[in-house]
Amino acid sequence: MHRALIGRLRCAAAALTVTIAVVALGGCGGLSNAVKTESPLLTIPQPPMSSNALSASDPLPSATGERVATAIEAPAAVSITDDGGDGGATETLTAQAPPAPSEKVETESAPGSDDEDYDPWEKFNEKMFEFNRQADRFVLKPVAKVYNQIMPEPFQVLIGNGFDNISFVPRMVNSLLQGKWGGASRELSRFLINSTAGIGGLFDAAKYWGLEKSREDFGQTLGVWGVSPGPFLIVPFMEPMTVRDGIGKGVDSFMNPLSYFIPFFWVGLSLKLGEMVNDRALNLELFQGFEESVVDLYSAVRHGYLRRREQLIKE
Repeated sequence: MHRALIGRLRCAAAALTVTIAVVALGGCGGLSNAVKTESPLLTIPQPPMSSNALSASDPLPSATGERVATAIEAPAAVSITDDGGDGGATETLTAQAPPAPSEKVETESAPGSDDEDYDPWEKFNEKMFEFNRQADRFVLKPVAKVYNQIMPEPFQVLIGNGFDNISFVPRMVNSLLQGKWGGASRELSRFLINSTAGIGGLFDAAKYWGLEKSREDFGQTLGVWGVSPGPFLIVPFMEPMTVRDGIGKGVDSFMNPLSYFIPFFWVGLSLKLGEMVNDRALNLELFQGFEESVVDLYSAVRHGYLRRREQLIKE
């Protein structure tokens, strides 16, 4: 009798111990995750939907309900869901949810807006654009092809790295003028690393430390300061620009160290032409197939350039 009582007490103590362990683990999250995963509260409700609640392209929920993994793919449904409301109200709120700020920007800057693509000199620009296109087709690209046969591509990359390393000063200064202290320190670090470990900048050794080149110029600095871009402009032998960016190019050229170490105009011009040919040789197939796929090439280039500059200023 005494032994039977002791055995029952031991069984009760063991059961109590297991119960306490389960409760403790559940409170710590060890078992709660497994329980919550199967909870019906995590399935998306399936109320009857009207024709305007979801568009035809929206995926329909499954018959058994979609769980959290599906809800993650549609964050609007999760963020709008009201725990205390019914399912129908949830779907209506989801369909009427306002777009994110980034979506509004994309909608407002849609192509085809004459106010954004300010181009009062369009007739002149179109003529210069065609002139530059033909000059590239009949002069620059053939020269780049010959250069490509003479100079192997690895050496072209080394030359491009050398020119890029020398022109770190405008990028660093403009980063400072825009208040981007991290970009300025990154440019200085890149120059020191590439000038030493990269053998005078011929190798981009800084990228192995995760130091990528910034893209700041004085045209962007003026934009950050609130200066309007002005009219779109194309001049011979130069890339598209705005009046603001043209002023920026002039200021950046004075910050280029080559203009001080090589004061002679013709020597500097020869180096600039050599840089242009080297860059074109590295991008021989840059526009291949693009002209055939675009109806209005000039408008496409203008719009793409202006949108890209806007994005760089916002970064």
